[in-house]
Amino acid sequence: MNTPVYLDYAATTPVDPRVAEVMARHLTQDGTFANPASRSHMLGWLAEQAVEGARRQVADLLNADPREVVWTSGATEADNLALIGFMRANRARGSHLVTSRIEHKAVVDTAKALEAEGFEVTWLDPQPDGRITPTQLAEALRDDTVLVSLMAVNNELGVINDLAALAEVSHAHGAVFHVDAAQAAGKLPLDVSAMGIDLLSLSAHKLYGPKGVGALYVRRSPDIRLDALIHGGGHERGMRSGTLATHQIAGMGEAFALASAEGEDDQRHITELRDRFLAGLADLDGVHRNTAVEVAVPNIVNLAFDGVDGESLLMALRHLAISTGSACNSASVEPSYVLKGIGVPRSRALASLRFSFGRFTQREDVDTAIQELRHAITALRR
Repeated sequence: MNTPVYLDYAATTPVDPRVAEVMARHLTQDGTFANPASRSHMLGWLAEQAVEGARRQVADLLNADPREVVWTSGATEADNLALIGFMRANRARGSHLVTSRIEHKAVVDTAKALEAEGFEVTWLDPQPDGRITPTQLAEALRDDTVLVSLMAVNNELGVINDLAALAEVSHAHGAVFHVDAAQAAGKLPLDVSAMGIDLLSLSAHKLYGPKGVGALYVRRSPDIRLDALIHGGGHERGMRSGTLATHQIAGMGEAFALASAEGEDDQRHITELRDRFLAGLADLDGVHRNTAVEVAVPNIVNLAFDGVDGESLLMALRHLAISTGSACNSASVEPSYVLKGIGVPRSRALASLRFSFGRFTQREDVDTAIQELRHAITALRR
């Protein structure tokens, strides 16, 4: 069986072979396998050294202090820790959270869980291009607003929020600013200091690292206090207990180091592929861009196709690995809540597909995708 052309990098990326090599060195008896909390012997010290080296590699990509990086199992846990941990720890200061309707489910569902606990949430409606403006945010803030949570890059559309401007508005009202940056790391410059970001969620597997590991950046400030969600040992400065997975953390560190060194080259390569893909479909009638490409990262393009059903089109494109939207919502037969949130009509939302490119995508892959799409759409419309 021929392997499908993989164009679903927004769902997950393959582990870079250089990352896998680093991980392998931290698994078996002849490697650095010990518990990094075992400080009574040399093997434990070596494991701790690997963990702290990776912490610095992640911090370097953010222009952060390594002590501000807290390991988690992924961006979902990081989002939960940021929202629930902060809101619970700061209940005396206020009980109001501001977020948007088209955040990743890890933020949307967590905010709904906080509503069930008695916290108040204001849900911002995005602009037609999917972004939130500083003016919208300013109008939503209240005296009791303590936290704002807005994503850097939308996982279905690829559009980029103006983080520095949103942070400035948040701080002017005394609120802390959290960013889900799972889709942004390695694609955009992220300087948490210059941008004024207080909390930032990261995932390794969106950046050619392993699944099952991520991090939360927590600014070292007396104003940033989090209640732990996982207890048992007081690891990670008391914010996240549990034995650290040295091999996964070392892999995440290497992935972030590679992004620091090669990220600009990656983005040039991917931009060329995105433009080649769109040019190859330019003369095909009834193709609509849900992604405002001029304000989006180059690796994500969401397109709608008139006269076809999205699920039928997916079935016809069996040689392409793509999706109808977020992998976290793929079990639903309803149209994407993100597309509905920016006003895409239901019929068009149901005929939309997300294409996402990456480091290992080749021109030949894009040409195959164009050919397959043109053939399938023409056949289905007949």
